[in-house]
Amino acid sequence: MAMNMAGSSGGRGRGRRRAAVMAEINVTPMVDVMLVLLIIFMVITPMLTHGVSVNMVKTRNPIPMQAADKSDAVLIAVTRDGNVFLNNTKLRAEDLAPKVKDMLTNRLDKECFLRADQRAKYQIVLDVVQNLQSAGVDQLGLLTEQVEAKRPGAAK
Repeated sequence: MAMNMAGSSGGRGRGRRRAAVMAEINVTPMVDVMLVLLIIFMVITPMLTHGVSVNMVKTRNPIPMQAADKSDAVLIAVTRDGNVFLNNTKLRAEDLAPKVKDMLTNRLDKECFLRADQRAKYQIVLDVVQNLQSAGVDQLGLLTEQVEAKRPGAAK
């Protein structure tokens, strides 16, 4: 009986050795997944911007308008060359009123946001504002950017 216990490895697998348990974490698959996710986010993030890209007017004390970041916000953009966009759809300033009126029919807040390029002609921006007023817009937010504060002692 002593000989049987000395020769066996114990338990059920008599004579066989059990494989050692791997105690280290294999990070290679995790790094692969993270790189794929990084590439996906780098490609998709620029597409998530709302509306058309314009160089907005810079102000010292802009008022934050979180409602402009909502997915159902009505955004109107006036580009440098005078094009008018409703969200991402290009249209004429005259056609803006009926489209905005349709978008605001079942909403309690009749609020729109205007992003005008700093070099856009003032007459076009004024036409857009008048068309929005005729569409029944109660509040119009003019979106701007904050002026970067100059540090004391910085080179001019």
